[in-house]
Amino acid sequence: MNSKLDLIIVGAGPSGLACAIEAKKRALKFQVIEKGCVVNSIYRYPVNMIFFTTADLLEIGGVPMIISDPKPTRVDALKYYRRVIEHFELPIRDYEQVTGVTSDDNGFRVETRGRLGAEAVFRSSMVIIATGYYDNPNMLGVAGEDLPKVSHYYSEAHPFYRKRVAVVGGNNSAAEAALELYRNGVDVTLIHRGSEMGRKIKYWVRPDIVNRIERGEIRAYLNSSVREIRETEISLATPEGEVVLENDHVLALTGYHPDTAFLTSMGIEIDPDTLAPKHDPETLETNVKGLYIAGSIAAGKMTNKIFIENGRFHGGQIFRGLGQMVSG
Repeated sequence: MNSKLDLIIVGAGPSGLACAIEAKKRALKFQVIEKGCVVNSIYRYPVNMIFFTTADLLEIGGVPMIISDPKPTRVDALKYYRRVIEHFELPIRDYEQVTGVTSDDNGFRVETRGRLGAEAVFRSSMVIIATGYYDNPNMLGVAGEDLPKVSHYYSEAHPFYRKRVAVVGGNNSAAEAALELYRNGVDVTLIHRGSEMGRKIKYWVRPDIVNRIERGEIRAYLNSSVREIRETEISLATPEGEVVLENDHVLALTGYHPDTAFLTSMGIEIDPDTLAPKHDPETLETNVKGLYIAGSIAAGKMTNKIFIENGRFHGGQIFRGLGQMVSG
């Protein structure tokens, strides 16, 4: 068992890194534990993704993000956060999953399992959970969703060249994927339960996808949903009744949600309607004393409420509530 730490941060996304920077400034003894690679969610974004926001709104720790274009790309962000980690010399145990967090009068016991199966136990006075939600897709809940041809993530168009791909969803991820697929020789069908594409789609993307649909360049079934996925076809429920389409791949880009089972295992109460962890909005401390949350996980399933732009301030918010905490 390792000697007791002041703090353990679970998650090495931008919000977790921002918390680590605050801990570093206070000379605390801490570790960041990440089950994937650093900024794993950004790594899993589409290869050619362009952020909606400007570079300055992705910055943490006062380190400037220098880019050559008006909007940062996924590659820009990955380079930037690696540079931040090096600049502050943040201690990160990546590819190590937290398997349990329990508390007692002496603080927290955090159990982990590494990439090769090695287990470890840490003791800590406090814990910050900054795990986001990107690892937990919203499932369609239909037969065939477990087939290998179905994915809840999109990376790039090339593997789908000359294939028949169904994109399920009506917001940014679905719209951008459908457009990129269409422009790279893919037969695209868009399926969305709403009557129109989402109003919060990036301002330069929405008219593009709407025009492609209106011209019939991207086939779209609105007010529709997936009934069943089969090896070579997909069944839809549409206003005109069942429609069966020949199909090679399905990209179910229907959003994501926090891992509520992980949170409740620590004793954190979850709002049944919003899936948000119970917490003090000022200090971000949960109903478990000494256990805090940071980043988008604080919003539960309302994933359009907290982004990097505002989640990056959660570290400062937590430590303001703690006062001048300095490691002994």
